[in-house]
Amino acid sequence: MIQLEKSNHGKLAFTIKVGRNAFTTDVSEALGGDDLGADPHDLLDASLGACTALTVLMVARRKQMPLDDIKVTITHVEANGLYSLHRAIEFIGALTAEQREYLLGIAGKCPIHKAMQGRFEVTTVLAG
Repeated sequence: MIQLEKSNHGKLAFTIKVGRNAFTTDVSEALGGDDLGADPHDLLDASLGACTALTVLMVARRKQMPLDDIKVTITHVEANGLYSLHRAIEFIGALTAEQREYLLGIAGKCPIHKAMQGRFEVTTVLAG
């Protein structure tokens, strides 16, 4: 479960609680916030990057591939009702061309990538 509560700091900042972890979300000063944390779009984009990096690293380790590090960069563009994500992946290590292609394919199988390519449904209820 993920919970959000208005932060004691900032005009629009919220504290996001995920299990034992907590972090802040906010918007830029240009949007009326104080830029105290990642904005919601950045968090969405980051979930794809994190899932990609974790999934690829876990598979590489399980297959004992010489992947020393992975760097993932996510950018997005919004236009005409389409939220378009671009993912760039850098593999660091003595991987063969075949291993690189295999791991690139694994990136497309991370759970967040698969969810984003499906349909989303959001239900909202009034709590309390």
